[in-house]
This record gives sequence, structure tokens and C-alpha cells, in this order.
Amino acid sequence: MPGQFDAALEFDWDAGNIEKSWLKHQVSQKDSESTFKDPASVLALDPSHSQSEKRFQLIGNSESNKLLNIIFTIRNHKIRIISARSANQKERNLYEKIK
Repeated sequence: MPGQFDAALEFDWDAGNIEKSWLKHQVSQKDSESTFKDPASVLALDPSHSQSEKRFQLIGNSESNKLLNIIFTIRNHKIRIISARSANQKERNLYEKIK
């Protein structure tokens, strides 16, 4: 989906989520944010986790070439990352198929 995040990106992080992503998954804030710049990224609504607000899943490469799965929402026109981890094999296959 080339160009899906062409506008200037603004992020709103919960400090606990930054720490969790690093400690649990070794994914940095910088890697998480840079994944949104991947023109070949795969974006989908995450309906099973969208009860109180819409959540989205993004699978893409970070600037350090890590294929990541990012779960996020949009709050006050900013991207709020909820979870960031390495893509599993199913997600990798999807990315390669669509890319």
C-alpha cells in the first residue's frame, strides 16, 4: 500500500508500551516508528481488538531491516503504538505475498 502514511507522522507513546516492546520483544521505539515508512507495508483493521476504539495491524520493515508486526490506534490525530514485535512466519508470508 504505497503512500498510506505520506503525511508527517506523529506518535503518542505510553511509556509502559515503549519499555514493554523493548524488554519483551527487543523492538526499539525508533524501529517501531520507522516501520510506518515502509512503502510495501501491509495494513489491516484488527476487528477482534477494536471494541472500544479501532485498532490496526501494520506489518512492515523497519529502517534496520526488521520485519515487525505493529498494533496501533489513532488518538487525537496521532499514531499510538500498543504493541510492537517481530513478525511471525504467517505474517512474514503475508508480507512477502503482498509486497
